[in-house]
Amino acid sequence: MKTIIPMLALVATLASCAKSGEPANVQALNQQFVQAWNSKETDKIIGMLDDNVQFAQGETRFSGKSEVGEKWVRATINTISDLRLSPRSSVADTQIAYEAGTFTVEVLPEVAGEPRGIGEGNVMLLWKKAADESWKLSYAQLEDLPVRVK
Repeated sequence: MKTIIPMLALVATLASCAKSGEPANVQALNQQFVQAWNSKETDKIIGMLDDNVQFAQGETRFSGKSEVGEKWVRATINTISDLRLSPRSSVADTQIAYEAGTFTVEVLPEVAGEPRGIGEGNVMLLWKKAADESWKLSYAQLEDLPVRVK
């Protein structure tokens, strides 16, 4: 009995060091983001952002929930529609998850009567588990090609 007590203590210590919880379902997180974007649910999208979120698109960089929310989400949500992601690579564990691939969007004309456009490029979305156990978008990177006339 004396030899089993130290063994149980060792097992309990090792178990407490392991990460708890299930790995993130990054595909589901990205699908929720895409659905909210395509439904123009600005507040829902901004609610998905981490307080310290980073956004990068070409030379453009925004940081923090307030700036990313205003300069990326609110500034562009009404100029594009039909966001679609095509994943190529993803990794997820219990604390962090990312998915990289390509995206396509329909670019709406700035002036009535002008043709619509097609935007496409590479995308990477990184999610982190917040202190409240919810998943938040922590980093978004877009590398887009020039818009083509639809």
